[in-house]
Amino acid sequence: MDRKSAAEDILERGLFASRWLLAPMYLGLVVALLMLVVIFFRELAYYIPQMMTLSAEAVILVALTLIDLTLAANLLLIVMFSGYESFVSKFDFDVGDDRPGWMGKVDFGGLKMKLIASIVAISGIHLLKRFMEIGDPAKPEMDERMLLWLTVIHMTFVVSGVLLALMDWLQARSSK
Repeated sequence: MDRKSAAEDILERGLFASRWLLAPMYLGLVVALLMLVVIFFRELAYYIPQMMTLSAEAVILVALTLIDLTLAANLLLIVMFSGYESFVSKFDFDVGDDRPGWMGKVDFGGLKMKLIASIVAISGIHLLKRFMEIGDPAKPEMDERMLLWLTVIHMTFVVSGVLLALMDWLQARSSK
């Protein structure tokens, strides 16, 4: 009986330690965040010299592109911090008042909701950009069929988000 207990203890400790296998993935997300920052500034550097000649619609498209990149970066940050704290280890350092309010408070359900909300927002911005390109001679590939599919995909994300929220709400009610 003691031998089984020792083997079980070793197995459980090994399984618990395996959570650290996620740490390199979170470091990879840091690299992805850096890539988004580089792309953000590349876009900005490309459009700043054209600022005085851009139409209002073009400026709105540029702003939407930058917002899109920023939302994706925010999403990465939320996944990195919340995922690390939920599945690997708590952050042990004191950052004082600089610590984001949601940090340490977002559980897996909250992370899931933030993730789907960000995906819906990114999809909505992408769809809005495509709608604004209707009639643009520089974008002849924008046809009704593509817009229909983009709308269907966006609505799929919206419905998925609503269903996830409903499931979380139902689960919270049933556990009371």
